[in-house]
Amino acid sequence: MKKRLIALLLALSMTAVLAACGGGKDDAGAPEQEVTAPAEDVDGTVDQPQETPEGEEEISETQNADGSSTELDAAVPEEKPAENQPTEKPVEKPAQKPSEKPIQKPAAPAEKPVEKPADDPAESKSVDLTAFYESAFSGDNMPAMMQAEGEVLDSFYPGLSAIKTNQCAVYTAMISAAVGEIALVEVQNSADVQAVKDIFQARVNYQVGDDQNPGGAWYPQTIEGWKNGNRIVSNGNYVMLVALSEGADDVVNSFNALFA
Repeated sequence: MKKRLIALLLALSMTAVLAACGGGKDDAGAPEQEVTAPAEDVDGTVDQPQETPEGEEEISETQNADGSSTELDAAVPEEKPAENQPTEKPVEKPAQKPSEKPIQKPAAPAEKPVEKPADDPAESKSVDLTAFYESAFSGDNMPAMMQAEGEVLDSFYPGLSAIKTNQCAVYTAMISAAVGEIALVEVQNSADVQAVKDIFQARVNYQVGDDQNPGGAWYPQTIEGWKNGNRIVSNGNYVMLVALSEGADDVVNSFNALFA
């Protein structure tokens, strides 16, 4: 029994020696720190360790081998300065200009066709006035006629010879008591048409007369025939005066038919 006890003690002592050797090497670098339990206040509350607020440096104590302690500032991670990396600007694509369409000049307004006045039928047709007279006064009921020329024409139609005409044919009754006369004129200038009408009207006024002057027709029946049976018409540059006791309207219709 004693031998077992002695062997056990020897084993324990060897174990203690080995533990002392191993523990000495480990503890030589760092002294053993005592861990103290948080002291309880008188009222039984336990002081909790205070958290170090952010931004303040945390101070720690390191115990030296001789029992003194050294305060060490907690390692504060150094803020690495921001690397000066070139700021990458977004690639700006050139603004796409709207495609410029070629400036189109406004189209010139379509020219309206010049509306020419309709050609006067009388100007588009050539009429033989002498042939018309012979046709219109060829009937048996027409008075005998003769052509007025020279001085006779100037006395009957003052101013007519001064107007430029292409044709001028004037016929009057051989017997002064008979109502029968026709004057046919084609003027060169259409502006003279009204002048010819005025000359023809002056001839009618002279033949009819008025209350103070007796008419050139002289006889009452002849004057009455001139007053009621005279017609003055024109077609283009053609002008006609006809005076008949009967049938004046038929001659006018035939004259107008030449230009229809």
